[in-house]
Amino acid sequence: MAEPSSFTYSLTEAQIQSLKQVLQAKGYTFREVPYAHFGASKNKLQITAYQSGKCTLQGKDSREFIEFVLEPEILQEASLGYEKVLKPELFAAHIGVDESGKGDFFGPLVTAGVYAPSEAIEEWMRSGVKDSKTVTSAKKMAELAELIRETRGVRVELIQMNNPKYNELQKKMGSVNEVLGWCHARVIQNLVEATGCPKVMTDKFAKTDWTVKKYLRGFQAPLDLTQRHKAESDPVVAAASIVARHAFNEAMAGLAKKLGCRVPHGASAQVKQAAKEILEKHGRDTLASVTKTHFRTWAQVTGEGQLFSGENADEDAS
Repeated sequence: MAEPSSFTYSLTEAQIQSLKQVLQAKGYTFREVPYAHFGASKNKLQITAYQSGKCTLQGKDSREFIEFVLEPEILQEASLGYEKVLKPELFAAHIGVDESGKGDFFGPLVTAGVYAPSEAIEEWMRSGVKDSKTVTSAKKMAELAELIRETRGVRVELIQMNNPKYNELQKKMGSVNEVLGWCHARVIQNLVEATGCPKVMTDKFAKTDWTVKKYLRGFQAPLDLTQRHKAESDPVVAAASIVARHAFNEAMAGLAKKLGCRVPHGASAQVKQAAKEILEKHGRDTLASVTKTHFRTWAQVTGEGQLFSGENADEDAS
């Protein structure tokens, strides 16, 4: 797979203004972009500086611009191409774990774990493996998921908890995070036992590390577990997020085909309308079998009240 030609950076207001001045001096063509300070392009490079502070660079000239303009003149640091020197811990063999579907009313909860040796991590960094939230194309997501699974030395563990089982466990355990803690622990245990690798990095979804660790009590193998917020910046956790999201996307496509209607992601007004249509067409039991019934959306659509309550009994449970 070719080297990535799309990059994303977070810039301050001052850095965005400095970037604009640099681009003006270099003869870039500017354009208006919704929710952005500006868009600019020249030759094989397009740059968009969003009001949120996110700055995207796309095109074959991206790497050259980053190395010779953005990093030295705007960021005043050099990192592209030096990741292995600056952050060697990213390239050590380890296991990454992430989930998908937590904030979606429809569809399963998918937890994925990926073990990767250092050679695989280097390959993924060159190939653009990054947090699934930054991958907007379903086709690209599928390509990256296939790349991850086929990379030499990699092992993938997946728990796809479909809605009936999910709803049962959510009721029993009392919260979404408890279900996630159990899923993360099972994936970790299975991968550590299979690979002998004790080093694990996971996305931190709960307030304390104990939510996962208590489900690992009694696990005898050596374990070096790190849980942190925004762990998807780690390339192996990013790989796990892609595998999990791809599996979730496939499951959602299967639900749409089975029900013969659209099944939107998330928990928006569009999702609520789709749920009403499914309820009218297929009935309550079918709706319950494809949704997370502790979401507020369930009560709003059926008028019954949430079937199961507890932490994150809400439609923005992400």
